[in-house]
Amino acid sequence: MSLVATGLTLSRGPRRLFAGLTFTLVPGQALMLRGANGSGKTSLLRVLAGLTAADSGELQWHGARWVPLCAGQRAAALYLGHANALKDELTAAENLAESLGFDGVNLEPDAQRKCLDRVGLAHRHHLQARRLSQGQKRRVGLARLALASKPLWLLDEPTNALDAEGAALFTSVVAEHLRRGGTACIASHLPIAIDAPVSELVLGDVAK
Repeated sequence: MSLVATGLTLSRGPRRLFAGLTFTLVPGQALMLRGANGSGKTSLLRVLAGLTAADSGELQWHGARWVPLCAGQRAAALYLGHANALKDELTAAENLAESLGFDGVNLEPDAQRKCLDRVGLAHRHHLQARRLSQGQKRRVGLARLALASKPLWLLDEPTNALDAEGAALFTSVVAEHLRRGGTACIASHLPIAIDAPVSELVLGDVAK
């Protein structure tokens, strides 16, 4: 399933973030979003996720037009923002289970725990999120990705706070997703090397 963006334009107040963006993202491919802080990377991801409406332009997924928060968009796209989006009072396992439920994934607790083991949280399943380091919190999100069933991943600075081992694990999880025919759009100010077809979109200041 391909994501086709045509003529996307978005402003924030008097400032134009981007204008006339057109690109196609095909199965098995990742699109890396580059640009300085404030260039519109997060805003573009939110447009693709249906959380922000573009001023103009069109999105199509598998030939069907997307509008903000349409059913097809919710079913196809998994958005992970730069914040960890964990509840401090819940454990790592509980946070993972809740996020998977939101994604429509129903797995036995044992399968979820094995995935937490895989991402380096073997002895931290039952720790409340408030007791986890920033890197460990990011690894809970990484476990969510590893178990995700949605074909389009929209990821905002996903390797922030991850050490070298965690970043390598992230790239392997994304590569697995792409080999299964998934797609990914990733905003990052850090270099990320993925063993799969990757294109790059650089956003710049187009203020008028």
